[in-house]
Amino acid sequence: MRTLCRRFCTWAGRSKVFRFSDNLKLVDMEDQELNVSEVTDAGTPEEQGHTSELAAQVAELTGERDRLAGEKADLQDRLLRLQAEFENARRRSEKQRLDFLEFAGMELAGNLLPVLDDFERALKAQGADEAYVQGVRLIYQRLFETLTKMGLEPIETSGKKFDPNLHQAVDRVQTEDVEDQTILDEYQRGYNFRGRLLRPAMVKVAVRP
Repeated sequence: MRTLCRRFCTWAGRSKVFRFSDNLKLVDMEDQELNVSEVTDAGTPEEQGHTSELAAQVAELTGERDRLAGEKADLQDRLLRLQAEFENARRRSEKQRLDFLEFAGMELAGNLLPVLDDFERALKAQGADEAYVQGVRLIYQRLFETLTKMGLEPIETSGKKFDPNLHQAVDRVQTEDVEDQTILDEYQRGYNFRGRLLRPAMVKVAVRP
């Protein structure tokens, strides 16, 4: 069995450390620098290998984490874009649907205007039976109310100034009794449909001599 021992002695006023090995060789340890921290940190070759392996695994996991974080951010961005595109598509579809319904209602109201005109002329006819007139008036009122609920709006002409955007002058009368461009009479009623001109009113307009 090998025995190692350390002895301390004084030599020329300095402390020297000697180590006796099993072959009885005296070695001066003072001149040999020993870095304890390096020895401690370095460890055995097996420990160094294990540490390097752990460091490689940590680096690999860190890279994988960064890659997944990048993919997550990309997927979130794509999801937000798809949601925005879907919302825009939904709004466009809703607008197209409303425009179609408005156009369909406007077309229907325009096709029924001649019927309203016939009812109005029938109500102005003289000598008709009162019961007949009452029945015609009732049908006319119901039809007119239905179209009004859809968006039909009569254009006012009585006492109004002539507006080429709303009125069509089919007759002009020179007079000084009223202001210039005043509407004197209405030949055919005009209508708007939900703020849009459906048919201009045919009117008689006063002009200065």
